[in-house]
Amino acid sequence: MVKIKEVMKGIERERVLLFFVVLAIGFTTGLGFFTLQYAEAFSYLTSDPKVCDLCHIMNSEYDSWQSLGHHHSAKCVDCHLPHPFVRKYIGKMQSGFIDAKGFTFQDFEEPIMIKERTKKILQENCLRCHKGIFEFPNRMGITAPKGVDCIHCHFGVAHGQRASIGAPLKKTEESNE
Repeated sequence: MVKIKEVMKGIERERVLLFFVVLAIGFTTGLGFFTLQYAEAFSYLTSDPKVCDLCHIMNSEYDSWQSLGHHHSAKCVDCHLPHPFVRKYIGKMQSGFIDAKGFTFQDFEEPIMIKERTKKILQENCLRCHKGIFEFPNRMGITAPKGVDCIHCHFGVAHGQRASIGAPLKKTEESNE
């Protein structure tokens, strides 16, 4: 008789333990799906520029991009991410992780500054889109100085003349801003 009680206690403990394990897995899964939905995470799989504007810190970049010429021919991902499929989604994941970490822990730079990795991607994409128009050496035999990339001279092409990415517009003699 004692053995039956011990077996029943063991089964009861296992059932209680199983209940709490299932509860914990369910809670964690539910919280994960809620977070993904709340953060509009699945929208980041698209190439829609409005996704880049979900972060309030990107409002000025989005607005300036819309008011300049590149918005007719290039979306954010066309310049800021690699184009091969696998590299593009790896880049999206890396950027997403860095952005999520920065906004969660409030340890991002203000104004937002372009990183070396992103600078290389921008350069690749400038040359890819403007191939045949802007190549070095060009038709006159001019080559770009070593270490000078497209945004060195054409910094304001996509986001206007700014002191830096995310900074206020630079004041010019023509404008009274």
